[in-house]
Amino acid sequence: MIKAIAIDDEPLSLEICQAYCDEVDFIQLEKTFTQLKEAQWYLQNYPVDLIFLDIHMPSMSGIEFYKQLDQETMVIFTTAHSQYALEGFNLSAIDYLLKPYPLERFMTAVNKAKGYFQYQHQQPQVQEDLYVRADYSLVKIPIEDILYIEGLADYLKIHQETGKPIITRMTMKAILEKIPSDFIRVHRSYIVPKKRIDSIRNKNIHIGNIEIPIGNTYRDAVEKAIG
Repeated sequence: MIKAIAIDDEPLSLEICQAYCDEVDFIQLEKTFTQLKEAQWYLQNYPVDLIFLDIHMPSMSGIEFYKQLDQETMVIFTTAHSQYALEGFNLSAIDYLLKPYPLERFMTAVNKAKGYFQYQHQQPQVQEDLYVRADYSLVKIPIEDILYIEGLADYLKIHQETGKPIITRMTMKAILEKIPSDFIRVHRSYIVPKKRIDSIRNKNIHIGNIEIPIGNTYRDAVEKAIG
């Protein structure tokens, strides 16, 4: 069960959030707040897993409020102003809801929170999914579906067996900390899952019809990993 609170200076918005949460069997909305100070005191004494947080608040913005929180809590921003979406994305928000949002859109957001919550609490050896941020939202990628990962300056392009590639702002080092140990860095710009390698010929890895170069500095590591 995901414990949550909602913060919004509009009581009607809180009533809608409460009604929507009542439709979800994996979220317990503990309390709602119209004042940030009251919410801050509550969070200091009763930590939660998720905050529904309005961006446009009278005393300070929801974004400023979230930045000063000591705890790492999932957040879904709510706003009537779409220009805040990018800043919310940069704060690693699970999602943002543009008011007025229907139940269907709310469900999309909370299901992302559910997936990320399960991802955080699962054992590493049973990791099934990778979560990355792309297109202003949290995207789930099945580990089994990854063909290879390509580095593009400050971004990564995650190629999948099914579906289009996902582009996310992340370093090679950062993603290596998130994926299983059987993923091998074979080049400064490429990471491949060991099980996807069909053959190695002429200093190149072949995954089906895909050819990926092996960097000189990674050759020994690749040979050791492949055995």
